[in-house]
Amino acid sequence: MSEGLRQELIATALAMNASGINQGKSGNLSVRAEGGCLITPSALPYDALEPEDIVLLDAHGVAHGRRAPSSEWSMHLAILGARPEVAAVVHAHPTHATALACHGRGIPAFHYMVAVAGGRDIRCAGYATFGTTELAERTLEALVDRRACLLAHHGLVALGDSPAAALALAVEVETLARQYWHALQLGEPPRLDDAEMDRVLVKFQSYGR
Repeated sequence: MSEGLRQELIATALAMNASGINQGKSGNLSVRAEGGCLITPSALPYDALEPEDIVLLDAHGVAHGRRAPSSEWSMHLAILGARPEVAAVVHAHPTHATALACHGRGIPAFHYMVAVAGGRDIRCAGYATFGTTELAERTLEALVDRRACLLAHHGLVALGDSPAAALALAVEVETLARQYWHALQLGEPPRLDDAEMDRVLVKFQSYGR
């Protein structure tokens, strides 16, 4: 099973960069595994990854493998520890989501698809230095009742029940960020009210099932 998860993580990492929402060695991915999680290594190009490069982290953050884990390992471990329904985490640096996050802006209910992240808006977590427990804590706060958030001056995080699902959500959030950015060129767009977003959230519970 571990071998399959390692291959799945590598395939998702390659798909993440191919999608255009991430570049080079930036970003990182993890998937829940027995005893902890599997996570991409630090500073290794995704197209050079082999299954043995994927790092196993136990629940206490102790790394097992031939590589050092991603610098954001504490964020991944904190999310998976706090959200038992989540199986995978994708962190990326897409252009439009990051541009909004550099202004400390989340994505409001300008479009009904914002509900895809689980709530009436997509929050932006407060800034903290990368790789710190403070960033992990602020990310968890922004993810309360949400499956995705932006990170101030940094990027985005998306959660899923598989690496592929987490990546699909990350791509959707970047699409919304791009649409919101374009809408802002005409001024702040009007927003859907809470009652409408609540109706959308209810419809999303059975959408595609």
